[in-house]
Amino acid sequence: MVALPSFVVGAVTIGMVLIGVVPLTPFGPVAGAAMPIVLAAALGMFIATIWAARIGESAPAGISAIVGSFLLSYALLVLGLTHNWFGIPLTAVADTQKIFLISWIAIVSMLVLATLRLPMVYTLLFAIVDVALILNLLGVIQSSANMTKAAGWVLMAVAAIVVYLFFGSANHATGGKEFPLGPPILHA
Repeated sequence: MVALPSFVVGAVTIGMVLIGVVPLTPFGPVAGAAMPIVLAAALGMFIATIWAARIGESAPAGISAIVGSFLLSYALLVLGLTHNWFGIPLTAVADTQKIFLISWIAIVSMLVLATLRLPMVYTLLFAIVDVALILNLLGVIQSSANMTKAAGWVLMAVAAIVVYLFFGSANHATGGKEFPLGPPILHA
């Protein structure tokens, strides 16, 4: 109940940045309100990580830690590039973004495989996150605003899936049934 809304607000915020709701600078999106929201989402994910680990739920703890780490690193990258914290010249910004995206594609792809024993919605969720990261990478490689916007819209779909998960969890927490999540892809 803590991780899911944090995930949603992070995905919606980054999605809006990629869609172009905030203007771009040569170093990336204008930080404005977006980065404090992403940082707050990362904090929520880390709180969920600690909570899940404390009660012995290592899979939710690991997932929350990965999502929180992504959100924190995204905010630090955008803020660092925007304010020249890292001394990265303008000519190296795209390469820096490529390293960031490829690194996270590797981690999220690993997460896709790690969720094959969980209900199918989790594997689908992280596969779609991978699609958003790949589209964003293609947007950087091709200098394509359309690819970047597509990545943002895919993140909005990610947020919708997480909203579904939240409503199912909230329904269960208040005495109802959890929503269907689909069978795991791998059994046994």
